[in-house]
Amino acid sequence: MSKPVVLVTGANGEIGRSLLQTVAAHGGFEVVTLDLTLPPDGLRSLVVASYAGNIMDRYLLDQVAAHHEVDMVFHLAALLSARGERDPELAHQVNVEGTLNVLRMAQNQSARLGRPVRFIFPSSIAVYGLPSLEEKRAVGRVREEQWNVPITMYGCNKLYCEHLGRYGMLYARQLGQSAAAARIDFRSIRFPGLISADTAPTGGTSDFGPGMIHAAASNTPYSCFVRPDARIPFMATPDAVRALIDLANADRERLTTCVYNIGAFSLSAAQIADRVKKSFPAARIDYEPDPVRTAIVASWPEDVDDSRARDDWGWQPRYPWDRAFDEYLVPNITARYAK
Repeated sequence: MSKPVVLVTGANGEIGRSLLQTVAAHGGFEVVTLDLTLPPDGLRSLVVASYAGNIMDRYLLDQVAAHHEVDMVFHLAALLSARGERDPELAHQVNVEGTLNVLRMAQNQSARLGRPVRFIFPSSIAVYGLPSLEEKRAVGRVREEQWNVPITMYGCNKLYCEHLGRYGMLYARQLGQSAAAARIDFRSIRFPGLISADTAPTGGTSDFGPGMIHAAASNTPYSCFVRPDARIPFMATPDAVRALIDLANADRERLTTCVYNIGAFSLSAAQIADRVKKSFPAARIDYEPDPVRTAIVASWPEDVDDSRARDDWGWQPRYPWDRAFDEYLVPNITARYAK
């Protein structure tokens, strides 16, 4: 009997590469990828097929579905927040219309297979929009249903796609179907800022944290684009990848919602800078706040309430800040730039 097939869109991104390695190591799936370019040589042996193209191409998605019985989709392809603010229309096309295309393919595949395809969707704390720093500090940890008034196109896109997935589950219940009978099994995680040792920051709105660490390790000056007191939740990439897999494998009947917060640690820019300077005494970090990105970060919560994820599917971060910094970030980023 053939193994179930997992489709990973956006497979060449920060999360995608780590996810490919983790899923391949599990050994229970065949992996198919879709991205604008093929995976690098070091990852191609981990997949059974790779497609180079755009999620806006419905014909290409139909070809993927025609050649593979896709049981699960990790839909990672997206236009991120910084570029989305520069080109909101393109962000909407990729993040909403592209997601609709992948959802359509998954729903058609569900009908073909006679069982719901699991659709795992990474969302973001960008879906939140707090009106002021005073309110942000007063609120503290934010639950999933609070302050869903994003101020960026990326946040609007992510929130809308969450609602699309929720609607699909609700529609099945309105027809008297159980969750197991739904045409698609939609599951989403709202990620905090992610810090990776394997990929360099690319200018994302939450990249002030990883930017400091990568700059210090490469002996490069860093001008932080937010104020020293700017604070949001963060997470190490290995925890993010594990969360995606754990949610994908969770018993549907135990899940009380389609969308979950997860968190690991909450830090200000100044706290990150202080910790970086302890490990890299020569680090040169100053602050030149960018008004646009500062306002965006100010609208995101200081921390998130992830109690539902903990209760429903056992979420627990393995990398709190000290361990993330000492055991994952510093040794791996140092080795990266030593080469």
